[in-house]
Amino acid sequence: MAVVVKYVVERNGVERMTFTTKKEADAYDKMLDIAESLELMLEKVDVPLSEQQVESLALEIAKSKDEFMAVLKGTKEVSTKAKKPKTDNVADIKDKAAS
Repeated sequence: MAVVVKYVVERNGVERMTFTTKKEADAYDKMLDIAESLELMLEKVDVPLSEQQVESLALEIAKSKDEFMAVLKGTKEVSTKAKKPKTDNVADIKDKAAS
């Protein structure tokens, strides 16, 4: 019998993602904190966005925060290629429930 350590990121009583390292779990949790703060900012903008759009946009910005920061500082050009995040040792809670 093997012992497997899993780090689960939970928000408001809901399991969001499971990781194999604490470092990755902490990074994901921080990204969710950033997304939450961005949602509060985006709700105040004078652009008609649904609640789902605000949530999705905030999450995408938070995922690519370094690239957004570089663009906002004027130090990086916008890339036209979409970068996929590395998810070798990440399991989405929703995927597990469907199995």
